[in-house]
Amino acid sequence: MTTYEEFIQQNEERDGVRFTWNVWPSSRLEATRLVVPIGCLYQPIKERPDLPPIQYDPVLCTRNTCRAILNLMCQVDYRAKLWVCNFCFQRNPFPPQYAAITEQHQPAELIPSFSTIEYTIMRAQSMPPIFLLVVDTCLDDEELGALKDSLQMSLSLLPQTALVGLITFGKMVQVHELGCEGCSKSYVFRGTKDLTARQVQDMLGIGKVAVPQTQQRGPGGAQQPTPPANRFLQPVQMCDMSLTDLLGELQRDPWPVPQGKRSLRSTGVALSIAVGLLECTYPNTGGRIMLFVGGPCSQGPGQVVNDDLREPIRSHHDIHKDNAKYMKKATKHYDGLAVRAATNGHAIDIYSCALDQTGLLEMKQCCNSTGGHMVMGDSFNSSLFKQTFQRVLARDQKQDLKMAFNGILEVKTSRELKVMGAIGPCVSLNVKGPCVSDNDIGLGGTSQWKLCSFTPQTTMALFFEVVNQHAAPIPQGGRGCIQFITQYQHASGQRRIRVTTVARNWADATTSLHHISAGFDQEAGAVLMARMVVNRGETDDGPDVMRWADRTLIRLCQKFGEYSKDDPNSFRLPENFSLYPQFMYHLRRSQFLQVFNNSPDETSYYRHILMREDLTQSLIMIQPILYSYSFNGPPEPVLLDTSSIQPDRILLMDTFFQILIFHGETIAQWRALRYQDMPEYENFKQLLQAPVDDAQEILHTRFPMPRYIDTEQGGSQARFLLSKVNPSQTHNNMYSYGAESGAPVLTDDVSLQVFMEHLKKLAVSSTA
Repeated sequence: MTTYEEFIQQNEERDGVRFTWNVWPSSRLEATRLVVPIGCLYQPIKERPDLPPIQYDPVLCTRNTCRAILNLMCQVDYRAKLWVCNFCFQRNPFPPQYAAITEQHQPAELIPSFSTIEYTIMRAQSMPPIFLLVVDTCLDDEELGALKDSLQMSLSLLPQTALVGLITFGKMVQVHELGCEGCSKSYVFRGTKDLTARQVQDMLGIGKVAVPQTQQRGPGGAQQPTPPANRFLQPVQMCDMSLTDLLGELQRDPWPVPQGKRSLRSTGVALSIAVGLLECTYPNTGGRIMLFVGGPCSQGPGQVVNDDLREPIRSHHDIHKDNAKYMKKATKHYDGLAVRAATNGHAIDIYSCALDQTGLLEMKQCCNSTGGHMVMGDSFNSSLFKQTFQRVLARDQKQDLKMAFNGILEVKTSRELKVMGAIGPCVSLNVKGPCVSDNDIGLGGTSQWKLCSFTPQTTMALFFEVVNQHAAPIPQGGRGCIQFITQYQHASGQRRIRVTTVARNWADATTSLHHISAGFDQEAGAVLMARMVVNRGETDDGPDVMRWADRTLIRLCQKFGEYSKDDPNSFRLPENFSLYPQFMYHLRRSQFLQVFNNSPDETSYYRHILMREDLTQSLIMIQPILYSYSFNGPPEPVLLDTSSIQPDRILLMDTFFQILIFHGETIAQWRALRYQDMPEYENFKQLLQAPVDDAQEILHTRFPMPRYIDTEQGGSQARFLLSKVNPSQTHNNMYSYGAESGAPVLTDDVSLQVFMEHLKKLAVSSTA
């Protein structure tokens, strides 16, 4: 019998699913008493090299309200050629092409190891992806030059059949024609006036073509109509040269900027025109609008600041005091664009590189709703931007882009369960059905969500509730089933359907609570709670969210801890709950909830990433990993605690957003004296090099690329480490007798030890 750890691991590798609870309580009341909701993290297109490519359509249940897909948990009558749906128990005949099936000769979807399977829909029209570049020209020459280089390089990384277009903006917005040889031609729009999709269509003279135009021969000799709008969106292979020249000739925005003023930037209108252009030419087709911006929008719709440099862009303090005068209107503008883009299946990426804020707070829904990337850096000339942008266009082993477009995720549940909602880079499709709950978490009231763009890493959080009342619990011995169906446009243009079907056992919480508690996955629980807390933080006040998070933690400890009433020293948590309180401790201190020292743009960026990353990466964001390098042996993970900061150690901290190498006091002094250059100190040279090599490995693979920081004891950037470690030693207790050695941190934050003491007190209290 495998342990729960192995079971959880296998499920994640095979199906991309991690459930908070792996045994489910058999009544609604007992499920709410678990405190952490029944939910899962699901990667809709997790990379699986061993998935068989199936070239036929899935078989659906014939009941109209169900339409679940044939899977390994269905009962099959091989003689009568019937199958019974495991969701609604409808008896369904097999289609004629299944006539030859027997118990020995089964189709792939009935084989036990294929609980996840992917169908390629052969008859669907294949469409190449679309990339529309929207480029800010209010940059200085060095920044613009670096951005132009990256954009020209990206043309070689795009599939040759992909359609590409270019819009540039400063005070005015220009839509460039790509079809004309010899002279470059563009349509210019005022940056202060918003346009509807219809107006954009009329002004550019484009739209859906009613009369069939000249026919092109497609693959296999099939006739394909020429797509419309081919003056502005051209296949890369046809406009590669002219677009490279066009990018090379791009100049800074010519409008003069008086001293003490900001450039006039029309980001809001440029984005609106881009959304309108794709909306009226390629609705419901996979495409990305890639916005490159080097400063805040300072005029027209979507404006986040005025052009006077004496007036800074809003801070968290301004927002709290309701003193951010452009914020509401701008947010409304970008939210509207996000809805339009999401409705048509188009993703919006924002690459923001500037030393000050550019308005990501107002624009965040454009990325969050459409699954677009949000990348934040200081400069287009930094390796952080260049490497991250290259990784957006990375390919898999089959040389396809690692991105999917225009997807729909649908969830089916057996009768005892209902779907409460989803948190992730998606929008609700408002599809009501028998398996939709009346209670919401995140985007609820639906069993289908639209994902305009997603990658193998993209992870959705989904929440479920048990339907059965306490008086009529689910009979023991059965299993609850959930089916995830993801339809999407593959990077090659094909339509595909990925189906994952999973089941878990029911247990009676009154008699077998130990079974339920043994199936708790504390890592999945921590990540799902983090998403719920951050999701609340977007609308509720910070302190309220904190109090809610603390209350849920106390209730969880009361439910599953072992203790004698009013005796904190007797408190014990089961092993598979033991890390959960410290995840919550670090979450409370993290930049997702603490806005101190972060700009509103940074907060939006950090939250955006947490809402889409997989479990492992999310845990690193919540509780960073710390490795120690010393002469005493190989590198080892150490506690994220002040006691780990020792003079003869080098520390490597991975917070997901930063990779930091910290040299202890003695090591820093030796390095300053350049011992590493002397032949007799070869081992010291190797010790200095080891964390650098390990850091490079992380820097080469992670998306978005993290910021790399090299610092030492007493260095100004050591603050990044000191703000993350548990302050077990502070200026308040550093002189206490027999205290552990380590570097004291000047903070009034409570340490993990104090936090745990309070938690134990509250959990065992008979009055709480």
